[in-house]
Amino acid sequence: MTAAIATEVEPTKDVTSRPCELRTLRLSDGAELFYRVWPPRGDSDRALVLFHRGHEHSGRWQDFVDRVDLADHWIFAWDARGHGHTPGERGYAPSLARMVRDADEFVRAACDERGVPVENVAVVAQSVGAVLAAAWVHDYAPPIRSLVLATPAFRVKLYVPFAIPGLRILRKLKEKAFIKSYVKPRMLTHDAEQARLYAADPLVSPRIAVNILLDLFDTSARIVADAGAIAVPTLLLVSGSDFVVRQGPQFRFFERLSSAVKECEVYPGFFHSTFFEKDRDQPIARAREFVLRAEGRKSDELRATSHESGHTKDVYDRLRRPLPIASPRRWWFALHKPLLRLGGMLSEGIRTGWRTGFDSGESLDHVYRNTARGRTPLGRLIDRVYLDSPGWRGIRQRKLHVQALLDRAIAEVAAAGKPVRLLDVAAGPGRYVLDTLRQHAGLDIAALCCDRDEGGLAAGRRLAAEMGLDNVEYRGSDAFDPRAIAGIVPRPNIAIVSGLYELFPENGPVRDSLRGLAEAIEEGGWLVYTNQPWHPQQEMIARVLPNRDGQPWIMRCRTQAEMDALAAEAGFRKEQMLIDEAGIFTVSLARRVRK
Repeated sequence: MTAAIATEVEPTKDVTSRPCELRTLRLSDGAELFYRVWPPRGDSDRALVLFHRGHEHSGRWQDFVDRVDLADHWIFAWDARGHGHTPGERGYAPSLARMVRDADEFVRAACDERGVPVENVAVVAQSVGAVLAAAWVHDYAPPIRSLVLATPAFRVKLYVPFAIPGLRILRKLKEKAFIKSYVKPRMLTHDAEQARLYAADPLVSPRIAVNILLDLFDTSARIVADAGAIAVPTLLLVSGSDFVVRQGPQFRFFERLSSAVKECEVYPGFFHSTFFEKDRDQPIARAREFVLRAEGRKSDELRATSHESGHTKDVYDRLRRPLPIASPRRWWFALHKPLLRLGGMLSEGIRTGWRTGFDSGESLDHVYRNTARGRTPLGRLIDRVYLDSPGWRGIRQRKLHVQALLDRAIAEVAAAGKPVRLLDVAAGPGRYVLDTLRQHAGLDIAALCCDRDEGGLAAGRRLAAEMGLDNVEYRGSDAFDPRAIAGIVPRPNIAIVSGLYELFPENGPVRDSLRGLAEAIEEGGWLVYTNQPWHPQQEMIARVLPNRDGQPWIMRCRTQAEMDALAAEAGFRKEQMLIDEAGIFTVSLARRVRK
């Protein structure tokens, strides 16, 4: 990512308006993002970040900025992809997940350039922007100070029967399709002047890509269902007469929040655009008061004790209890076992899962190869369906993300003129480590792959021999023995722990492992770690599939905030994170810092 460029002051006809600068930012995929900056009157290390609603752009926030009266804050507002001055087709982005990643890159870059810690950031967002903000906080776990969500578009009122199934069919038939919003200015606000300004704004586009609308639907369902993962102080503002989005999901989201401070305000008679209504001074003042009050509170410690109580522990405990005999789900899951046993007679992947555990290194190696294998064409078809399940697709994306962040860490170490020494504490066959060694063959690079599973280590040795690699060693070791990890010689400057901590519900062993890694890695070195904050098939897996020990594979998902807190506690500072589009697996890159 490059630094922001192209600064200029926006001319304004209203001399009382707070002036802003127009900036652009080069994102990690090369795309350009436009945003506005309202500088503070003096030095400041506090910031307010604004997320606009769908179809709109950052310039629409000028009235809010003037009214909210936070002159001692930096204020940033972006034009999301396909909106305003940001280049690209109107209403289109590769995915909503890409837009959420844009938000993470934008906020961090804008704050870094002005010396604002993310811990001093407050977010105000509306409609689709509120969904993006909630997804960012849920998935990336930025330690922001507060979150204000106005009329989040968790469920858009489409009015047409079977609209979502119809749009899914359209998406399959046409790679890039668009629909036009039915929303008229008079449905957004009672303020005639604001409605006129909206209608006359040449940067407001009524188009939205079908893939973004469907992603909005799916992401909203995930975030509402898993809102317990969000612990940031949150204010929800609800418009009482909203013709655009439904209120039910907004209230369910609010009820499920784990935030110690969460408040909800309903404005009877307000239309959808809460901050553009006739009486908008009310919600704007309420947002201002909440932001300032959150700044006055001592920051809550990131929770690294969720294995003892809280949202994810409650889910885990529920999955450990048998379902009642009269529960239809009990019999539905009971039917899955014999069907999967039958599938295992033909599909190699399912057979490997039953033999070694569906979370074993050998099972994952089959997933990484992504080649359907089985007895007869039917067996290969079954194996392909198995390999294309949401979790396994996410696993393969996780591998790509691990390699991408490994590449960055390797480049940093090599640029410092040091030999690259990799350590994977639970490698299994370590296919992605071997791929990385081959990719960087021109460097002074070597790897140590450890695991407690001799079968996985033997498979790795065979694979390394097939690839002609002699700069990798496979060694039996316990990833949760801090002394064994700390005593590794030579000391690694890059360590990887991928797909391991997700398998263990208790945080004690994870703490031990991270403590050992912190002692093993030299100061300034790097750690690549993974996490699983959510899984769409969590209950099916718990009720049906065995793990590597032959026990039910019951996962306790960790929120990203919890995992980051464990890493920080050990002495690692997260610098970058990647996540798959379904939000199942994250990969983080952290630097070893002095505690």
